[in-house]
Amino acid sequence: MTSLFRGPITGPKAFAIFSSFFLVIIAVNVVMAYQAVHTFPGLEVENSYVASQTFDAEKQAQEALGWTAHATVADGKLVLRVTGADGRPVQGATMNAVLGRTTEETEDQVLAFAFDGEAWRAPAKVERGHWELRIDAVAVDGTPFRQRLDLNVE
Repeated sequence: MTSLFRGPITGPKAFAIFSSFFLVIIAVNVVMAYQAVHTFPGLEVENSYVASQTFDAEKQAQEALGWTAHATVADGKLVLRVTGADGRPVQGATMNAVLGRTTEETEDQVLAFAFDGEAWRAPAKVERGHWELRIDAVAVDGTPFRQRLDLNVE
């Protein structure tokens, strides 16, 4: 019995090589498409038209707050510093946030913040890599504050 790779390239052998090449390409595409569909949440809002109707007013109200947010991760804790227009830490707000990866929801963590007088702190389990913090806060006067912060953990 002769090996498949010995001898001249015949019609059946050429067809086998050619079809194998395309089968590998198709298999990789199917796996990649499956991963893309099943790991990415995809939906930001239920109805983008309805959300767009109040976007400008909400944006102006948020900008009027003058808040600036900055987050860091150290020793298993996420530290969120939110300062007002006067430069002092924001107090009395309702602070909610989700920490997760940008492309999938499997590692999302809803954080339970506690204000310590300077910053909002919450325990967080993070590994190396790129993370996204989605902040959804409400000021004392009821103004919503939403922001996304990128975190790179070394």
